[in-house]
Amino acid sequence: MKKTLLLNGLCCAHCAAKIERAVGKLDGVVSTNLNFMTAKLSIEAMEAKMESVLAEAEKIIKKVERDIEIKRI
Repeated sequence: MKKTLLLNGLCCAHCAAKIERAVGKLDGVVSTNLNFMTAKLSIEAMEAKMESVLAEAEKIIKKVERDIEIKRI
């Protein structure tokens, strides 16, 4: 199952890479891709764990860049 998060306010490529790596290590995640130019984080994870993955991903994003506005699309 795939979900995409729009990260309004993502300010640097380094932070984008940190977020992508950290979310990719979460239990149940198959793959991640964060496009810095579009500020979209695509997450592919097992369906049974998707809600917990999204919740943890949002925590990680806020830890790396606290001013980001996260929107599930």
